[in-house]
Amino acid sequence: MTSARDMQFKSINYTGLGKGPAVIIMGAVHGNETCGTKAIRRVMEELDSGALQIVAGSVTFVPIVNPLAYALNRRAGDRNLNRNLFPNDDPQDFEDQVANWLCPLLARHDVLLDLHSFNAQSQPFAMVGPRNNDGPLEPFKHAEKERALVRRLGVKRFVDGWLRTYGDGVVRRMGQGDAAQLQTVLRYGVGTTEYMRTTGGYALTLECGQHNDPRAPDVAYRAIMNTLAFLKLIDAPEPEPVPLEEMETLSMVAVHDKLDAGDTFSRVWSSFDDVAKGEQIGVRADGTPVTADFDGKILFPDVNAAANSEWYYMTRRNPDFERYE
Repeated sequence: MTSARDMQFKSINYTGLGKGPAVIIMGAVHGNETCGTKAIRRVMEELDSGALQIVAGSVTFVPIVNPLAYALNRRAGDRNLNRNLFPNDDPQDFEDQVANWLCPLLARHDVLLDLHSFNAQSQPFAMVGPRNNDGPLEPFKHAEKERALVRRLGVKRFVDGWLRTYGDGVVRRMGQGDAAQLQTVLRYGVGTTEYMRTTGGYALTLECGQHNDPRAPDVAYRAIMNTLAFLKLIDAPEPEPVPLEEMETLSMVAVHDKLDAGDTFSRVWSSFDDVAKGEQIGVRADGTPVTADFDGKILFPDVNAAANSEWYYMTRRNPDFERYE
């Protein structure tokens, strides 16, 4: 029987002679998302054989961030590691133990590439952080670097606005609420990339494809190699950015909650399905239709959502993706 007691954490570092950034590249934050693990191991084999060399800066690979979830071949061990990711003086579950090891490791680096996969069939996409700001929710000052890197990963679809939109939903659910309690709930929206930004670095999540798509490890491998080349950790030509005219740039702008366990979708939705203004998305338990407020694309529809929790997100095209401030 697989037990948390049998688990250990592993990271591998390669450091070049020249000066450069400290990069960390991770797979299997969710245990059933293995494309990053496979790609990382492929790159490490090239480094260990001498076919590839780190010439400047350093790269730390974490092939399996969550070993319990990986051993169980499921998304989580005890809970979703990619929520409420902070060190915990009184760890309550296995993911708290992961966080106590992982967060200090992230803080020692400048750049994070976190490799994931998803359930439904769709094209790969990257999640990007906020614009530069000094606000209370997610202050940030590296938007230009982050968005320059994301255009070199090899994908063409980019989504921003996660924590802001998630936070809007939290505020709505809680009303005015207690400020301390509100802050606690907002912390739940913090995962690997959000935590990395709190340490002064920048970070990208790359969703490489459907979990079992044989192409997903190749998407992850290309992203790793392009990252190493773009940041000049390896001696390789700088990858060209995705042309602006080929980019699909979306912002998460609204989260809709499941208000009752009897709320249902009107059809099987997948992330990035087009939705027209006025189109019916679902129906409330009392028969009230749920329709779209604007033309956009649905994101993260959750048929298994609990009452009073996130049901689906809506995105719309973001023509200002390249505006950093």
